[in-house]
Amino acid sequence: MDHSPPDRLSSSDNNTPYEPSLLSHPNPSPSNPSEDNPLSPAITPISKEKILQKPILDKSEQEQINWSSETPPSEIRNREYFFHEEPLPPPSTFSTWGLPILLFGLTVFTTLWAGAFQVNTRPVKGAWDFLIHHPTSFVNGIPFAATLLGILVTHELGHYVLSRIHRVPASFPLFIPGPPHLIGTFGAVIRLRSPIMNRRALFDIGVAGPIAGFIAAVLAIIVGLSLSDVIPKEHVFGLQLGEPLLLQFFAWMMFGPIPPTHELVLHPIAFAAWFGFFVTAINLLPLGQLDGGHVAFAVMGRRQRTLALALIPLLLYMGLTGWPGWIVWVGLAAMVGVGHPPVCDPDVALGKGRRWVAWLALGIFIVTFAPVPFSIG
Repeated sequence: MDHSPPDRLSSSDNNTPYEPSLLSHPNPSPSNPSEDNPLSPAITPISKEKILQKPILDKSEQEQINWSSETPPSEIRNREYFFHEEPLPPPSTFSTWGLPILLFGLTVFTTLWAGAFQVNTRPVKGAWDFLIHHPTSFVNGIPFAATLLGILVTHELGHYVLSRIHRVPASFPLFIPGPPHLIGTFGAVIRLRSPIMNRRALFDIGVAGPIAGFIAAVLAIIVGLSLSDVIPKEHVFGLQLGEPLLLQFFAWMMFGPIPPTHELVLHPIAFAAWFGFFVTAINLLPLGQLDGGHVAFAVMGRRQRTLALALIPLLLYMGLTGWPGWIVWVGLAAMVGVGHPPVCDPDVALGKGRRWVAWLALGIFIVTFAPVPFSIG
């Protein structure tokens, strides 16, 4: 997400004294001229109160005239922006360093917990029972936790680095710890402390995260699949994962055609890479403040909202017929808004290169998207 306050209006340089006399009528009546008598009946008496009020009123009128006639239009515009773009006070040390470090430490703990709980083969009554009775088994969660956090950190650093390049003040990534029953985290966010000025900056900041995270996930899936196994289906139970196109391609490259009687069981590293694909696809949905919403608005402008509204019925259909989680995403989109707020300078063109990157982002969404990410088998 450097504003300097505009110069104050300089005082008027017109030092010409006030010429009309307060003790003489400006237009004495010609019918009653009297040069000998200064108190001629043609002169209207002036009270002491009016004598004191006259310089104040004249000074006020003079200042109004000077302001409207001598102030440059650019300075008036700057005065208007001063009230809307006054920089926020600098964040505290805890907000800058303490909170990101604290949340990251908690997320490391919960993802280690989740990774160790996934591969546990001892009889336990749940994640809490596993934590209490087998705390030394946390070391078994390192492959999953390190891979997943590596992908998420790479994703968020993509946003952070491009924010700094475009001089948009941004916080360090704020990781959100979650329950250990699945992956132990809800992802991470970055707070922008100022508006994004133009479409190029919006596009670069929005698309950098998914592309960086996608590259990290591709490297992880290659390593993870090399450690995975294909086993008969009768030995497989529990949570079944959807297979995006890219996962199917790499599995075919490494194992060849998998017979219908067998199933690919992912190593924890490959499981974390699968979540990297899932996070990438979710973020590239062209909704509101998601990364895909940033990219779509930068490319399409106000038509982004039309695309988002057209996507809502499709997500509802997939939620009713496949994974109910899509309905949750529709509800979240309805609460925060499916449209994207405008940027300060919408007239800056993206350029041909960025439009090619937008097509690349669309391709990444297609190969990482799974209509039914989770199912029970």
